[in-house]
Amino acid sequence: MYHDAVLTREEGEDLVRLSLSSHHIVAGMDEVGRGALAGPLVVGVTTLATWSSPPMGLTDSKLLSARRREALCKPLIDWVHEWSLGTASAREVDEHGVRGALKLASRRALSRLRQAPGIVIMDGPLNLLDDDPEESSSGADAPSVECVVGGDRVVPLISAASVLAKVCRDRAMDRLGASFPAYDWAANRGYGTEAHRSALRTHGATLFHRQSWNLGLDDAPS
Repeated sequence: MYHDAVLTREEGEDLVRLSLSSHHIVAGMDEVGRGALAGPLVVGVTTLATWSSPPMGLTDSKLLSARRREALCKPLIDWVHEWSLGTASAREVDEHGVRGALKLASRRALSRLRQAPGIVIMDGPLNLLDDDPEESSSGADAPSVECVVGGDRVVPLISAASVLAKVCRDRAMDRLGASFPAYDWAANRGYGTEAHRSALRTHGATLFHRQSWNLGLDDAPS
């Protein structure tokens, strides 16, 4: 199902409650890193088995400071039933495109849960779990999917997935940035800031850059 109308926060919580009335496990899913020039795509999944109020201040990770996201991690992990991450590398983005890489990361995140959800509520208009040949061939029951535009702001399970995925991806970019300091990934997280693009023109691309993207390398060193 696809919700194209913008939901309120109360309606987003009601959607989770209603889903829990008909499914033992309900999941929220969101991605980070879609538009970056470097680094992985990361998909976060969080689940609930029973409803309880989410931590105060929870919303879309992009609306929170880095300090606030970090502070929310422990309360979020305590709140959810389970959480997991799935990633797709820059090379997989080049090979499969953004949408294909998002589907890979989404399936990987779900596969790492101990208890499979009966329904996944995901942010945005696209069902990232459709056309899964592995599920079709194995006879596994695929979860129902609800797509909610703006869900990362109003559906708490999606917000939780967004925050945990963002914090973990930022930490990964910090570690990569220590090995490639010229690109300032600790500050830009792999996104196309002017400083990042300037470093690309000076130093060229790394294995962690998405080579199929427009990196502005026409005049970069070979």
